[in-house]
Amino acid sequence: MDARQLIDQARRAGRAFLSEADGKRLLACFGIDVPPFVVATGPDGVAAQIAGIAGPYAVKVLSPDILHKSDAGGVVLDAAGPEGVRSAIAQIARQPRVRAARVDGYLVEAMCAPGVELVIGATRDRQFGPMIMVGLGGIFVEILHDVCFRLCPITRGDAAGMLDDLRGAPLLDGVRGRKAADRQAIVELLLKIGGENGLLMQLGDEIAELDLNPVIVHERGAVVADARVILAGEPLATPGAGDAAAQGASVVDRFMPLFQPRSVAVLGASTGTATIANTFLRRMKEFGYPGRLYPIHPKAAELEGLPAYPSLGETPEPVDYAYVAIGAQAIPDLLRQAAGRVRYAQVISSGFGEVAEGEALQAELVEAGRAGGVRILGPNCLGLYSPRGGVTFSAGAPRDPGVVGVVSQSGGLGTDIIKRGQWRGLRFSGLVTVGNSADIGPVDLLEFYLADPQTRVIGLYIEDIKDGRRCFDLLRSDRGAKPVVILRGGRSVQGRAAAASHTGALAGDGRAWEAVSRQTGCVMVDTVDAYIDTLLAFQCLDLAPRKPTRSVVLFGNGGGTSVLATDSFAECALNVAAFDAATLERLEALKLPPGTSVANPIDAPVATLQGEQGRVANRILEIVCESGRPDAIVMHINLAAFVGRGGGDPVDNLIQAVVQVKQARPAGPHLMIVLRVDGSAELDDKRRHHREVARAAGIPVYDELVNAAQALRGVRLYELHRALRLGADSGARVVATSPP
Repeated sequence: MDARQLIDQARRAGRAFLSEADGKRLLACFGIDVPPFVVATGPDGVAAQIAGIAGPYAVKVLSPDILHKSDAGGVVLDAAGPEGVRSAIAQIARQPRVRAARVDGYLVEAMCAPGVELVIGATRDRQFGPMIMVGLGGIFVEILHDVCFRLCPITRGDAAGMLDDLRGAPLLDGVRGRKAADRQAIVELLLKIGGENGLLMQLGDEIAELDLNPVIVHERGAVVADARVILAGEPLATPGAGDAAAQGASVVDRFMPLFQPRSVAVLGASTGTATIANTFLRRMKEFGYPGRLYPIHPKAAELEGLPAYPSLGETPEPVDYAYVAIGAQAIPDLLRQAAGRVRYAQVISSGFGEVAEGEALQAELVEAGRAGGVRILGPNCLGLYSPRGGVTFSAGAPRDPGVVGVVSQSGGLGTDIIKRGQWRGLRFSGLVTVGNSADIGPVDLLEFYLADPQTRVIGLYIEDIKDGRRCFDLLRSDRGAKPVVILRGGRSVQGRAAAASHTGALAGDGRAWEAVSRQTGCVMVDTVDAYIDTLLAFQCLDLAPRKPTRSVVLFGNGGGTSVLATDSFAECALNVAAFDAATLERLEALKLPPGTSVANPIDAPVATLQGEQGRVANRILEIVCESGRPDAIVMHINLAAFVGRGGGDPVDNLIQAVVQVKQARPAGPHLMIVLRVDGSAELDDKRRHHREVARAAGIPVYDELVNAAQALRGVRLYELHRALRLGADSGARVVATSPP
């Protein structure tokens, strides 16, 4: 009987899971080792049945009413010979829960020799589909939580990396006289379950959860001692691949009318009161939108100094982008009447799928858009910001285009990212708020940004992604060509309830995103500040292939600050290590003022930094770059320390020293600056000035050293993934490295 026949047989019997015997038969169909076993109907005739199987034996009840056999007293181990097996069956049959259940028989199998115990499991994530897990611990897995997840299909490198990521990984290599486990056998087992042609890729829609626990791993080989296979209900929806196949144009050509619209229509402006649509019209004019603006109003001849038109069908030309801020009930008919004259409509209005009573209206909105040939952004969102196209919904946004492309499922947070990012130095290729994502979603825009030559760095704020599998496939196929930073909302909400297996209990919603990060190199962050800081690092730093960042030199004023910063960098797997003797000798030869420490961190008091009006930093940095050869240098300056001090303010020259290093060594270390202030308005203004100088030179500036450490951590994660990918592509042996 093949695998599908086993599943079909269970479904016809109305069963939600396979018996352990059928579960092991299913595994055997994929070449997975299980102990030899027989199924006995009772104690009679057991001797003949087990004659070809060497003991001792494990005896387990098989019942459609009992999923957790041990809890029901349905398992006896180490039964010796036929008499021991008969006694075990009788003992199990006397258990109250077994007596109350339907019993199909008793599985009798050879006991596995001792070895390292693993759990291997699988579950179907609601957003990403099949996901595989491996962990150490056997019966203690839910206590230890030492498990690792990956999305399927996994590669051989993924499988090896999963083992390396386990805290208990050294147990596999043999400790305290124990023999090493066969890692290669574990990798092969993981591939048979979750690889390209594995069980999950062939039967993923049929299986809700898979729990192989324990898997006994010996010096040579691995055997599945217990198997639990829980069948799926309705198959998960398989998202389409967007509209790329339906339309011949490239994704860049399709979306360019949104990011660089030649004409914009605005619906919802009023002649009497200042609505959000009126505000949008004013901001577009102030921002310098170069195309044609068409206010739409059924009666007005003019709005905000512009000629108005009664409907979308009566504008002088077709509309690339429509800003729609009218009552929700009226929008579907309006879009039907567009009749192919509107490419994109951003529906600002609420009252759709974000509330239960609006779900039907949202479905009607999408249908109306399709009927009218309109792609819909939203509803329930704030708008689009595209400096290259002269479009903005945010007041005072920077007009100069940049390289950071952002998608936000929150309009308010989108505004926050623009404004806070602006003052920190971010410049955008575009930012789109998508709200309910009824039609165009984050993944559609991710696909655009990945292909868009203007965009070098991508940021996503995601609350609930509808087509996670497509997102994963896009990120994986991009192969780390562009860094992607993800801030996820709703992390505390479990994606699915704890289910019937160890795997289900451990597979919270965050596990899938952790797997996405490990397998694609995207960087997950937890706060808006870390999101902006990390995007800034990717915007400014040279991302040409290099060895992953590890060694960091800290240089600045503030000994205690440097000590605390060293801890922060260490927590991010970045090493602020002491210089070697040759570097120390060269630094000491500078004969810097007393109180200066030239170990790493380099602690330079105000008197030292004022030397040569700050140009002493040039000589220090030159030695550090030539002799120390760090992967990154972080200069940190406490601006308050120079207030009221004689000898002049050297900060401009200190920053210029970093700029000159960047210019002289374009392939040199990553360079960052931290400017600390005391909260006074005067120093805030100075920091803003210095930040702009550094930004113009392509050097990121941070408020605190911990922010710089977290941003550099993101860069290191991206570099690690790319190094692993390039190593795999070249055929070189790749040692999986576990990022922090």
